[in-house]
Amino acid sequence: MGVGNIVLKLVALVIVAVGVTLIFEARPITKKWFSFGDRNEGAKWIKVVGFVVAVAGSILFMVS
Repeated sequence: MGVGNIVLKLVALVIVAVGVTLIFEARPITKKWFSFGDRNEGAKWIKVVGFVVAVAGSILFMVS
């Protein structure tokens, strides 16, 4: 396991952490960033994006 592989795994873990943070902090992020009335719709899409980012980071971690 070389240094590049370890760095790639750390980057993948950071990506997973960002995805999980998006999932759990969707409502406050929606309140802060968006001003439209339907906050439930915005929170839903932020959670979907967070899920996709977390899965992508997990796949990157498993592949590297």
